[in-house]
Amino acid sequence: MPKPTKGPRLGGTPAHERIILRNLASQLFEHGRIVTTVTKAKRVRPLAEKLITRAKTDTVANRREVNKTILDKGIVYTLFAEIAPSMEGRDGGYTRITRIGNRKGDNAPLAVLEIVTEKLAPATLATVDQTKAEINAAAAAVEAAKVAADEVEEEKAAEGHPVDAEAPAAEAEAPEAEDKPTA
Repeated sequence: MPKPTKGPRLGGTPAHERIILRNLASQLFEHGRIVTTVTKAKRVRPLAEKLITRAKTDTVANRREVNKTILDKGIVYTLFAEIAPSMEGRDGGYTRITRIGNRKGDNAPLAVLEIVTEKLAPATLATVDQTKAEINAAAAAVEAAKVAADEVEEEKAAEGHPVDAEAPAAEAEAPEAEDKPTA
């Protein structure tokens, strides 16, 4: 059994609150976006997301469940025929709430609740083996770079060039000699 919300509700009674949320969800599906208060937007968002999730699988049972909430058959058709197919690759996050400031009359915070229409980038799910292979390849590349750097240092030492680690020490002694006055 759903737990009723504590504190003041959007309407006067729980039944009135359900009617408000039902109407807001219907308007959202009909127009694609609605401007309402932040509180109402936050309350209608879970309902709208659940209805879109149901509509993604077009079965008689899902249509009946959606028809319990959305009473207008034209809006239900729009939800199943247009909105749900556009959300095919998306696992959630079908709606977006954007705050737009305060209402002029009563200074209530307003928000735009809209259905997300951007296409989701195709995600390539990497398997565990692919991820391990990439990590091992990166580690091998780092190890190869270290070996190459060691070989270069050995070649310089064999040719009689000072090793890079000794060069800063020689440079550190040189400024001391310059600081002494010559007579």
